[in-house]
Amino acid sequence: MKPPSTEWREQVAPDEDERFQRYGERFVEFQKRRDQRYGTGRALHRKQIAGLSARFDVADGVVEQARHGLFATPGSHDAWIRMSNATMNVRRDSEPDVHGFAIKVFGVDGPGALGTGPTSNQDFALINIPGFSSGNAAHFAGLIIALSNGRNAAFRYLLRAYGPIGAVRAARRGTALLKTPFTGFATEPFFSAAAICVGPYAARIRLLPRQRNALSNDDPADWAADMRSHLASGEVSYDVQLQFFTDEATTPIENAAAVWPESESPYHTVARLTIPKQDPVSEAGQALSKKIDAAVFDPWNALMEHRPLGDIMRARKVVYLASERTRGAV
Repeated sequence: MKPPSTEWREQVAPDEDERFQRYGERFVEFQKRRDQRYGTGRALHRKQIAGLSARFDVADGVVEQARHGLFATPGSHDAWIRMSNATMNVRRDSEPDVHGFAIKVFGVDGPGALGTGPTSNQDFALINIPGFSSGNAAHFAGLIIALSNGRNAAFRYLLRAYGPIGAVRAARRGTALLKTPFTGFATEPFFSAAAICVGPYAARIRLLPRQRNALSNDDPADWAADMRSHLASGEVSYDVQLQFFTDEATTPIENAAAVWPESESPYHTVARLTIPKQDPVSEAGQALSKKIDAAVFDPWNALMEHRPLGDIMRARKVVYLASERTRGAV
């Protein structure tokens, strides 16, 4: 086990601004094409599974290195939750996919990560796998843009990017990630997969469910029905945990595909996320769900003390904003 370190560094390429702008333009292109089919929506994570109210309770006595920003002071915050399927298309839940769990914490106060003024919200964008399919923004964005034109276009991109053997390996890895076993949003862990600042430290985030028993529904691949079943019997809660950077070899900042080993950097619980019992299909529940679906959930909507790190996160700053503007959310 290694101690947390403040010696992390970002590696900013000289062409990033121009390159990220191109990614944003290409994402908006396929977003608009999907808008014609499905109506106005996001470039990715288009299908919302549930939009719910929640409570975010910062714990007392957290480890010293966590006591920055949102986690500096124990207290309770109102929050919104957006659960989604990650694809750019609206498909049946039974089809293989990555799943998203976005959190918006209200009632914070401090300089924002974008450097344009203070923020009163802190967003976290999580997925159900601990690492991205690609380690850097160039390969991740390139693959997503290619996928927007179909699987054959995606494989041709992999051939150009990795060569024949590398393309097969990358395709198998992506397929395996899509087929990661998933029992539902109430019972699976979720991960930031990329790092954020925690004051002078850097860390990844994990959301660990406190309820572990999956429920059986009439349709086990209807994730909205599964969450409603859990909420009908009571609250749903999760531990919010941080895993700290130790050194570049073990916990790389710029490689979002690398899984940080718990044996070297354990998780530390810093908060509790609780979704109280509620009825998402009631009139009030549907109104809230609609409001949440239209809202912005962006890792750069954050305190400066929780600034996102790594080139995939820096690319997200540009691509998310372009997508948000396109759907009229900014």
